[in-house]
Amino acid sequence: MRITRLIPTLIAALLAVLTLAPTAAVAKEQPGSGGPQPIIGGGYAQNAPWAARLFSNGRETCSATIIAPTWILTAKHCVSGGGLSFRIGSLDQHSGGVVANGTQVYNHSSSDLSLVRLDRSVSATYARLGQPGTVSVGQTVQVYGWGATSRCGSEANCQSQYLKVANVTVTGACRDAYNGSAICARRGDGITAGGDSGGPMMANGVQVGVASTSDRQTTTAYTNVTAYRSWIQSIAGV
Repeated sequence: MRITRLIPTLIAALLAVLTLAPTAAVAKEQPGSGGPQPIIGGGYAQNAPWAARLFSNGRETCSATIIAPTWILTAKHCVSGGGLSFRIGSLDQHSGGVVANGTQVYNHSSSDLSLVRLDRSVSATYARLGQPGTVSVGQTVQVYGWGATSRCGSEANCQSQYLKVANVTVTGACRDAYNGSAICARRGDGITAGGDSGGPMMANGVQVGVASTSDRQTTTAYTNVTAYRSWIQSIAGV
C-alpha cells in the first residue's frame, strides 16, 4: 500500500486543521430547512446511537463515540482543554440522549487517539471497533460529526446543531497529526471540517478511524483504529 503524508507537516499546523477556537454560536439550521449543508456537503445522519458530542468547559469542540458503558473514544488533540463532558446518543447536540462527564483521560503516546473514562455507566448502542483488514483502498466509508458546514470565516460559528454524515473514499495509508498510523480518504459527497475532529469513520457499520486532520476541501486523515486495537483493549477492555 502506498504511504502518503499530509501537508503541512508541522504538528502545530496539523492540529489547527480540525481543532476549534472557543465557540460563540452554533448554526441553528433544521434538517430540510434549506440552511447550510452539513460537514461541507454530505447529509444529516438518521441513526447513530453511538455518537457523542464533546464539550470542553461547556463549549462545543469535537465529536466522539461511546465504545463501552464508561468509555469514550476521540482524538487526542480534542482533550487538552479539560473540563470534558459528552452528550451521548442524540443527533441534536443541544438536547436528548445522556450527558456524562469525563473523569480520566488516556492519551496514546504516538497517535491522535484518546480514551476518556466517564463518571457514570451509560446504557447505549456502543460503536463496534474494526480489526485489521476491515477497510480497504477504494472502499466508500462514512464519516460523522457536528463540525463546520462551510468554509466560513469562523468555523466556530457555522457548526451544525445536528449530526452530519458524508461518504468518502479510502485512498490509502497515511499519518495523523502525531505521526500515527492513519487512513486517508478523498472527498465523496462531503468532507470533514472543524468540529468533526474525534468523530468516527465507519466501514459497513464498524468504526475504523478517528478524525485527525483535513484540508477541508478534498482530503482527510483518520487515525487507524484497527492498528491500535490492543492499546484500546488494554485500557477500555473492548
